[in-house]
Amino acid sequence: MQFKNQILVDHPFNAARWTGGEITPEIVVLHDTASRLDTGSAARFLRDNEAKVSVHFVVEIDGTVTQQVPIDRRANHAGKSHYHGRDHCNGFSIGIEIVNPGRMTRAGSNARTWFGQLFDIEEHGIQDITTPEHGAGLWMPYPEPQIDAVLELLQALFGASADLKDIVTHWYISPGRKMDTNPLFPLSHIKARVLGRDDPAEDAADGQSTALTDTNQLIQVDAPGDTLNLRRWPSFNPNTIAQIPDQAILPVLRKGTFNGRDWAQVLYGGQTGWIVARYAAEITFETGPKT
Repeated sequence: MQFKNQILVDHPFNAARWTGGEITPEIVVLHDTASRLDTGSAARFLRDNEAKVSVHFVVEIDGTVTQQVPIDRRANHAGKSHYHGRDHCNGFSIGIEIVNPGRMTRAGSNARTWFGQLFDIEEHGIQDITTPEHGAGLWMPYPEPQIDAVLELLQALFGASADLKDIVTHWYISPGRKMDTNPLFPLSHIKARVLGRDDPAEDAADGQSTALTDTNQLIQVDAPGDTLNLRRWPSFNPNTIAQIPDQAILPVLRKGTFNGRDWAQVLYGGQTGWIVARYAAEITFETGPKT
């Protein structure tokens, strides 16, 4: 990606109504829109509204990115905020809004948004999670194309600006007031990829699993008519690195239980990753009678 007058030239630019003066951004703040998922719905509101809210970029669930404020101009996305001894983060940050419904509540087999829309919990992979930063709620995962787009956008921003130093969430700079991004956002992985730091999610997976002493253990994928995701770490957050075909035979390196679900670390196509153990069966070798 290339910058031209602080606009990403391969993303559409649709100028926001509430655009402020010049800034030198030092951090990027990630937000959830807490809105409907329809393409363009949140972007239209953020571009022109009476609440005087604006943002630099909007990332749709399909990965489409729209820019609304030049990178060196102020956007009204953070509100009352504080970062490492400095107040008013709008004055030194780039804001990225990620389309997501935000915190939801249970309504039978559905999750209900604050604006009344219902999502089937099982169909959308919605999870019931409580954290100190977010409180209790039901949360929708971010689709992989969306996470990929956020990652690509951040890499472009940090690659083009030596002034950018950190990636934070809205709840981090406005604790107790905001809860976005939601608990399923893979922040540690994103920061590791963009900032070049070790990925704590991978380290945690190693620390909470057991290495097999039998290095010859094999399992066979059991996913009739489908493929099985090989994941960078044992989580349904977007982190798929390959698709494994049904009936593939894989060596097992580690096993562990994460959030009540059994996982196995395997080797496939030269890559090490994790699969859900229930979709693979251990291979046993029968031996004939001794003679």
